[in-house]
Amino acid sequence: MTKHDRITTAEERFTTALHHAYRGWRAALDGRMRDLGISQAGWVAIAYIAKAEAPLSQSEVANLVQVEAATMVSTLDRLEKAGLVERVASETDRRVKHLRITPAGQAIYTQVRERAEALRADLFGHLPPQELEAATVLLEKLQTLIENS
Repeated sequence: MTKHDRITTAEERFTTALHHAYRGWRAALDGRMRDLGISQAGWVAIAYIAKAEAPLSQSEVANLVQVEAATMVSTLDRLEKAGLVERVASETDRRVKHLRITPAGQAIYTQVRERAEALRADLFGHLPPQELEAATVLLEKLQTLIENS
């Protein structure tokens, strides 16, 4: 009996493969980031903050990283203490703190981006471009369906 014998529908196969691919991707990426000295939530938060077109609040970063707000506060405390991000008071709401990447945080983000790009090249180089495009379109459609359900 193989691990797929109990999976009977294409939908079950797809969602199982999606779940395992996601977990595998995060583990592989985390392995490449391990020597940076920050947690997975930390380097993911840095990436979101660095790529944001407008300043993000702590709760927005927590939502993007998919962790609880309290967990994100402690992660951001560590990142701020390490000099990688800084909190800036909102000009319109004194309860809100926006996050800004520091030069040291930008340097970490550059390493994160380069390592992620290298992993993509290593993995996606084994896939035909048309299959990658088709899979991307399918996942984008699925995301839209989930958001609209």
